[in-house]
Amino acid sequence: MSKVYMQDGKLVVPDRVTVPFIEGDGVGAEITPVCQKIVNAAVELAYLGKRSIEWMEVLAGGKAFERTGEWLPQATLDAFNEYLVGIKGPLTTPVGGGIRSLNVALRQTLDLYVCLRPVRWFKGVVSPVKEPHKVNMHIFRENTEDIYAGIEWEQGTPEAKKFYAFLRDEMGVTKVRFPETSSFGVKPVSKEGTQRLVRAAIRYAVRHHLPSVTLVHKGNIMKFTEGGFKRWGYEVAETEFSGQTFTMNRYDVLKKELGEESARAAMADAVNNGKIIIKDCIADAFLQNTLLMPEDYSVIATLNLNGDYVSDQLAAMVGGIGIAPGANINYQTGHAIFEATHGTAPNIAGKNVVNPCSLLLSSVMMLEHLGWNEAASLITAALEKAFSQGEATPDLARFMPGGKSLPTDLFGERIVELLGVL
Repeated sequence: MSKVYMQDGKLVVPDRVTVPFIEGDGVGAEITPVCQKIVNAAVELAYLGKRSIEWMEVLAGGKAFERTGEWLPQATLDAFNEYLVGIKGPLTTPVGGGIRSLNVALRQTLDLYVCLRPVRWFKGVVSPVKEPHKVNMHIFRENTEDIYAGIEWEQGTPEAKKFYAFLRDEMGVTKVRFPETSSFGVKPVSKEGTQRLVRAAIRYAVRHHLPSVTLVHKGNIMKFTEGGFKRWGYEVAETEFSGQTFTMNRYDVLKKELGEESARAAMADAVNNGKIIIKDCIADAFLQNTLLMPEDYSVIATLNLNGDYVSDQLAAMVGGIGIAPGANINYQTGHAIFEATHGTAPNIAGKNVVNPCSLLLSSVMMLEHLGWNEAASLITAALEKAFSQGEATPDLARFMPGGKSLPTDLFGERIVELLGVL
């Protein structure tokens, strides 16, 4: 088994690489083998047998519970930790168990602090917006802090009463409207957590020659958590990337000192010289702006809850979560788990109608992460060709003019076929 490893801050990828995978619950059993078949074909075509992936199954979710009595066995965590790069299908959330969410557990245990969600439109896919081609964004969602840290206490419990007593007696809090029936949650947002997320987002923009990074926050209300996110994000840009960025903080200073015309000229000069514009936007305004002027946004850096809302809205704008890929990454250690962004869909499981494209496009992200861009490009081009011809699984084909609906397995075969004619 050949492992990916880190050396001098960079991934080293062998030509024969072992990738641990979780099949997933529900529709996972259908989409995972289809995606593996397509990826294997693309790698074979791109590198003529010189590179290959050895898929190593590890267990999590319902399948793991049935076989081991555990929802997330330690062996699975050990495999992802050892092999660095892996992929997973959708997982069910245990009912009454000790794990709130298997997905969150994986992210926090491996400290996968970036949830990366690229969103783009494919020609042929029907969208609810008039100009979906203008949507081309890369969302960096903080993955380990905010309310997803899971620090909360249910109303009526001794812990909730104790927490409220602390707020009231020690912290002088008087604004809890109905203390006896209130549940409480804590929203940690750290300077270090913010900095490493924003640093990753700016580096991504630099590497891919993207024009801007937008800090999306609700700092007008949550002044020390989300406001801190905004402030610390700008600090990273101004101290670590001063030669590569122009921040709106800088624009505001120049405007105050020299006037608006000079500030605008300075920003225009920065753009002309290839500098990345670092700006910010209040979360609710951002959701509106993405509908009105999506072309104004490229890379998005935001906190966990905001990122949940933002990524799903943007996915809807290009045709739905069924074609939305995702990855959870720690750029410092090299650990990364790519995943289907949708749920287990038990209502259609086993019917051979599920769309595999979320997991397939996440596989494309994985190939790009490994540096196997030629294979990744083949898959993307095959999808573009299929969609432009109206060929898709039922969820997409039914909306396409003259759409040809293909079951999951035959759609996979069609993509493999198209790989060979590109």
